[in-house]
Amino acid sequence: MNYDYFFKGIAASVIYSLIGIVILLLAYLLIEKLTPEKSWQEIVKNHNVALAIVFASFILGISIIIAASIHG
Repeated sequence: MNYDYFFKGIAASVIYSLIGIVILLLAYLLIEKLTPEKSWQEIVKNHNVALAIVFASFILGISIIIAASIHG
């Protein structure tokens, strides 16, 4: 078995995962800047379930887009 392809695949997976996480965090920070109130504070301190659902769907949607663009 040629381990060279195996380790290249592992390295590519780790690199693409890190790139995807960075892009997701940048997208979250952009949405946080665009919204008038601090969403994390609203979700945690005020227990705003509707806003939590909106941000969860946002994170899932952006994650699917990132995964599709990385996968090709």
